[in-house]
Amino acid sequence: MIETVHVNLPGRAYDVVIGPGLLAQAGARITPFLRRPRVTIVTEENVAPLHLAALRQGLEETGITSETLILPAGESTKSWPFLEQTVEWLLAQKVERGDIVIAFGGGVIGDLVGFAASTVRRGVRFVQIPTSLLAQVDSSVGGKTGINSPSGKNLIGAFHQPTLVLADIDLLSSLSERDFLSGYGEVAKYGMLGDPDFFDWLESDGPNLKPLADETALPDDKIAARVWAVTRSVQMKADIVERDETEQGDRALLNLGHTFCHALEAATGYSDRLLHGEGVAIGCALAFELSARMGLCAQEEPSRVRAHLNAMGMKTDLSDIEGELPDAHGLLALMGQDKKVVDGQLRFILARGIGKAFVSADVPADKVLSVLNDALAMR
Repeated sequence: MIETVHVNLPGRAYDVVIGPGLLAQAGARITPFLRRPRVTIVTEENVAPLHLAALRQGLEETGITSETLILPAGESTKSWPFLEQTVEWLLAQKVERGDIVIAFGGGVIGDLVGFAASTVRRGVRFVQIPTSLLAQVDSSVGGKTGINSPSGKNLIGAFHQPTLVLADIDLLSSLSERDFLSGYGEVAKYGMLGDPDFFDWLESDGPNLKPLADETALPDDKIAARVWAVTRSVQMKADIVERDETEQGDRALLNLGHTFCHALEAATGYSDRLLHGEGVAIGCALAFELSARMGLCAQEEPSRVRAHLNAMGMKTDLSDIEGELPDAHGLLALMGQDKKVVDGQLRFILARGIGKAFVSADVPADKVLSVLNDALAMR
């Protein structure tokens, strides 16, 4: 039940391997890329007690030794102080250009460690072993690395492609339902932006992906469904990254819902009030609502998006975010710091229907404010 998606970038191609039991195979899969049997691992304090021993055992079975840095969990780790700590630790470990750094965690660790790897000795190789659904389907693939700034999310970073990605489906069993569903926000996004058949499948089979009360012995159909959901998501991202590695055109489609999402994350202080995938889900619903109000799609389309997300038990509206939020003008101002601003003009990812997303810079501010004001009025 192992699937492989090849990301075909000239000179920087790599495989994303998806399936159960990959931690045990980590040594065998990483050994071909090593010049010496030694790696450094950077992880975080929630992942380490659950999975670090298994990873180290998988490495040791092929004679690979390792040293580990354990960082605090949470979005605040994607910052200058922890980037400096990581870089200095890698230098203290005498990491060489021929070595490999393993990013072992969710999107925060992947982004931070990838950025650190891009700077140490002007670039060392790294392997992504994503432990969250969100990281497996999105942030571990495509080479975007970086940290947050007080001015906005992911504004500091570099494109640095991994050498290998190992997406072990078994690791998803340790996620809370909230964290799992946060990742599902990105899975659903792929169907919304470019694959209506995949969205159809998610509407019928999505509930089979959700965590069980007891995940110790998953039925084969649930494992297969998770493998397929991750594989299809990764394949869609890989196809877009191959066409547009540094987000000059098509890759912006992957940001469906993110213009709203990043503003909401900034408004909530990048805190647990709003997880990234939750913001993506809300942002997708708002993007489809904006598209409908601009006459680009029927009103049934945003209703269908919300219906599916609600059926999965996810956040879909601003009213689902606890605590205070800025007014519509305040949220619009936060959008102005988004990386998708070009020549001072916001670019939105809009849709002509499920699976028919496109990039537009021709979005009247009053339409955006109308959508935000109505959403805020429901709180």
